[in-house]
Amino acid sequence: QVHLAESGGGSVQAGGSLRLSCAVSGYSLTGRCMGWFRHLPGKEREGVAAIDINGITAYAPSIKGRFTISQDRDKNNLYLQMNNLKPEDSGVYYCAASKNYCGTLLLSETTRADYWGQGTQVTVSS
Repeated sequence: QVHLAESGGGSVQAGGSLRLSCAVSGYSLTGRCMGWFRHLPGKEREGVAAIDINGITAYAPSIKGRFTISQDRDKNNLYLQMNNLKPEDSGVYYCAASKNYCGTLLLSETTRADYWGQGTQVTVSS
């Protein structure tokens, strides 16, 4: 059974940093694409960052230059380093895995993800 578990969320002041982790079990990152999504208050869930099997990354314009996605395939872990956080980044962050879609194709449509974590709350105060 596939299980994705996020951790690392919390509260931080604007300009601060957080590092989210996603532990993946029952599912190998080898040959798969992974991504981070977020659900901001009053908005639809949106793609944030994605990474493919070759380590090629894709980012949403709103976070590009501030967030970095990475993976450790030996440990089956996915990460999102978030720097220079803003209050508008506050929301629930999810990791997801896709069998067929990578990069911007994955980020642009949430239904293209096959597996989801339960989410972790990020709160940025001004």
